[in-house]
Amino acid sequence: MMRAAGMTGVFHHRKRGRVRPLPAPHDDLVRHRFTADGPDRLWFTDITEHPTRAGKVYCAAVIDCFSRRVVGWSIADHIRTELVVDALRMATWQRRPKPGTILHSDRGSQYTSWAFGHRLRQAGLLGSMGRVASSVDNGLMESFWSTMQRELLDRRTWDSPAELGSAIFEWIEGFYNPRRRHTALGYLSPAEFEALHTAAHIAA
Repeated sequence: MMRAAGMTGVFHHRKRGRVRPLPAPHDDLVRHRFTADGPDRLWFTDITEHPTRAGKVYCAAVIDCFSRRVVGWSIADHIRTELVVDALRMATWQRRPKPGTILHSDRGSQYTSWAFGHRLRQAGLLGSMGRVASSVDNGLMESFWSTMQRELLDRRTWDSPAELGSAIFEWIEGFYNPRRRHTALGYLSPAEFEALHTAAHIAA
């Protein structure tokens, strides 16, 4: 009937060719190897977002692969580069990593920015990046966000960014780092696992 009436449906025209992503400023130094033989050898970082009744909250975190500890984090109502730079600044201030520590991220614009790269160089860190749109390459961070989503974010509806930001702070510093047990750590919390490693290192 449409053909007889000279009518056609509305559809998207296929774009010719493909837009190639810009080359990453860092190679993938991890390649799905989510293990480290000591603290502050390999870090992972990423951003997540969650809605509240009064606007979104964005959280950037830096996690030590060895102990699964959140060594740096930042919470804001925006997703500008300052968000990830602040998380990295906290991590380097708290941990004082030796030059050569690897920091793995995705290819988001915040992580490919000059400001973030400058901060990496200042701290003596080696940048590492996975493929475009590949969550598998940053699987450790995806697992962490899934845990936060399940244990905190989706448990209720949040009234404001301030309320959710406070809850994220309490969950990371009051529960996840000191108390939450991980099967990968022999059912110890990140803080307990690091303390045990430190004690064994001193004894040796």
